[in-house]
Amino acid sequence: MFEAFLRNTLEMALISAPWLLLGLVMAGLIRAWVPMRLVGRSLGGHGVAAVTRAALIGAPLPLCSCGTLPAAISLHRSGASRAATTSFLIATPETGVDSVALSWALLGPFLALFRPCAAILSAITAGMLVGRTDTESAGGDGRSPVPPPGTVPDTTAGSCHGGCCGAAPAAADSGGGGFWRRTRDGLGYAFTDLLDDLALWLMVGIAAAGLVVTLAPPDLLAGWGSGFWAMLLVLAISVPMYVCATASTPLAAAMLLAGVSPGTVLVFLLAGPASNLASLALVRRELGGRALAAYLAGVAGMALLLGLGLDHAVAVLGLDVLAGMARPGSGEQDLPAVVTVLSLLVLVVAAVRPFRRYLVHGKAGEDGSCCG
Repeated sequence: MFEAFLRNTLEMALISAPWLLLGLVMAGLIRAWVPMRLVGRSLGGHGVAAVTRAALIGAPLPLCSCGTLPAAISLHRSGASRAATTSFLIATPETGVDSVALSWALLGPFLALFRPCAAILSAITAGMLVGRTDTESAGGDGRSPVPPPGTVPDTTAGSCHGGCCGAAPAAADSGGGGFWRRTRDGLGYAFTDLLDDLALWLMVGIAAAGLVVTLAPPDLLAGWGSGFWAMLLVLAISVPMYVCATASTPLAAAMLLAGVSPGTVLVFLLAGPASNLASLALVRRELGGRALAAYLAGVAGMALLLGLGLDHAVAVLGLDVLAGMARPGSGEQDLPAVVTVLSLLVLVVAAVRPFRRYLVHGKAGEDGSCCG
């Protein structure tokens, strides 16, 4: 039994590794060449257009929830409306280039494409709901007054891992450096700060998927893991926990393998990254109580509606949502073994800080990252 668990877990890790590696590279390139100043200039104005721009800009950015918080606060205090700030704050952690790449391998093409579309729609809806509270804010212009000195939250301190990733967005504003230096810095961020933030939950999710394949027969939860009440339970569990979009993907795959319906899994994928307690506390402090209520209504309401809609569409249209999904234990691999093994080795070396420091410096020194 234990040998089967180790074999299935290793197979899940090998399936995930090339796609996660690709996602991290894409995230690093976006980090290097999409400055946050440009993002901030794009989020001015009010109404549907500004909210939609915020969701579309935030969706591919390689920031998890803890990295999104200081970026969103900075954008709001630079003039972005409450609605646009909320849209950015939800779309950015719910999806990203790295999570889409990993979703393609672990969840199948359908959910890999449906997931970011659902995240964008959820962000736009919640943003518009928060925008309706603007008339009750100071001045009615949709902007909160900047708190006086001494009351501003510390946006350089991360809310998840002791401060490393909260400072990350600032680096994207550096417009200096040549092509290779900026690209190197972006990739360095992806394989240090971003990977450090993902590594623990990725290991947990991959191990959970391996355990499910080993112990649970197919469709074990098919009769219990669907419907409104199952989604409501997943929603209640997702709100207080911190799990970002990429790290939630193996957990979602484990749920699907156990027979949980695609709609219920979608609720977890949308609500978990967007509604952790750190995000909720910051929204309450920065945007106000009414905005927080609208934020929660948008995230929870859209997650449930989209989950129910997805399950209904699957039942009515006979969609094979799981087509192309990785199934550890099946022995099937889409990529050559040498590619998967090398990808996993690269990720392990990058994720284990002593290895990373030794390769960069030739000794166990600092690697220069804020998380290192």
